Parts: sequence; structure tokens; C-alpha cells
Amino acid sequence: MDHSLKDKVVLIGGGAKNLGGLISRDLAKAGAAAIVVHYNSDATKAAADDTVAAVKAAGAQAISVQGDLTLPANIAKLFDAGIAAFGGIDIAINTTGMVIKKRIVDVTEEDYDRIFDVNSKAAFFFMQEAGKKLRDGGKICTIVSSLLAAYTDSYAIYPGSKAPVEHYTRAASKEFGSRGISVTAVGPGPMETPFFYGQETADSAAYNKAAAALGKYSKTGLTDIEDISPLIKFLVTDGWWITGQTIFANGGYTTR
Repeated sequence: MDHSLKDKVVLIGGGAKNLGGLISRDLAKAGAAAIVVHYNSDATKAAADDTVAAVKAAGAQAISVQGDLTLPANIAKLFDAGIAAFGGIDIAINTTGMVIKKRIVDVTEEDYDRIFDVNSKAAFFFMQEAGKKLRDGGKICTIVSSLLAAYTDSYAIYPGSKAPVEHYTRAASKEFGSRGISVTAVGPGPMETPFFYGQETADSAAYNKAAAALGKYSKTGLTDIEDISPLIKFLVTDGWWITGQTIFANGGYTTR
């Protein structure tokens, strides 16, 4: 079975910007045949257009597809669009997510429902659709969070809503393994993106920048998206024998 990117079609949830945008570009440069770039809303359309242009400039085909992935019907449409455009899908990577940082006593029902819709429900149905529609020998990878191993306040429902994905990953790897499909999850540390800074104060940002054991060797002290994209590439190519696992990549920010 060929585990290279040659002739492979890759679908990336949240593939327009930040980590997802970098993965889209990097996999195109590494030889993927086509990239399906998902984006959520009109606010991200320009970023999706830029990423599609960059992917094409790297020599791969590309389309962008908009959709709110908290609605399973939109996930089905996303995969169907990729299949219609390129004949099939080999690799499905889900980078979508949201953060809410609040003390437990301040979390509203709306907060709870919204974050579980994005981080747990959408991740489950993305994995389900990939299991239905990937070609044999495919790869599935989901971004979770190194906060799954943190002992900290104010982060109950963010890692809490990512925690189910660890079990989905184990279960899916068992169920899809007979078709040669590997399933993994990656937990980065706090990343140098607007996703991080929107939740942190100056003091808490400074703490996070100093918390990783290897932090002084990072450009910012945080996890750089450039350190995560190569790991994703490995897991969906040569690292195919790794399945059912959640891998932390955080410079020693948390461990277990």
C-alpha cells in the first residue's frame, strides 16, 4: 500500500488559515494531488482564496468549500464536494475548534452547547463521514489540545469538549482499521495564533510562554504552527502505523 502523498486528495477542515492553512500549503508542496480547503464563514473566504491560490502555485489542484460543520449535513456536503471535484478523498484532517476560557461558575448553557457543538459534535461527524467516504488506506487526523493533560483553572469546557475526541479516535481506529485507515489525534500546546491571544490576559500569556520545557528555543515560547504541520504530514504518510493514538506536541508544556 502506498503511503506517500503522490496522487492523494486531502480534505482539511478549517484549512483556510492558521494551522489549517499551513497544512494545506505544506501538503501541496510535499506532492499531494489536490487539497479541499474548508472554511466556516464569509469572514474567512479571503483567507481560503489565498490558500487555494498558494496550493495551486505549489502544483496541486484545489477547491474551497464553505460550511458550518456543527451541522452534519454540511460535513456530508463537504466530503461530497471533494469527491465530485477530484474523484475521491484519501486523507481527512480536522483542525477546526474554538476556545472558551471561563471559570466553571461563569459558564453558561449557551457556552457549553456552543463549544461542544464545535469541538466534539463536529469532530465526531467529521470522523464518521471520513469513515464512510475515504478510500481504503486513508488517514484521519484531528487536532485536539495539550490542555487535556493540564491541571489548571478556567479551562473546564475547552479541553472537556476535546476530551471525547480521544475516544472517538480510538474507536474509529478499531472500526476502520480493517480498511487500512489509520486514525490519530494531535494535541498542540498553546499556539502562536489569534486563537490563543483572544482568551488570555497579558499575565496569562506570559505564563504560557514560559511554561514549556523547550520554550526558550521557540520563537515565541509557544507552540509554533510550523512545528505541528510536519507532524501531521508524518502521521498521514510514513507514520501510518500509528493509529488510535493522541500525540502531544508542545515542547514539554504538558505530558502524561
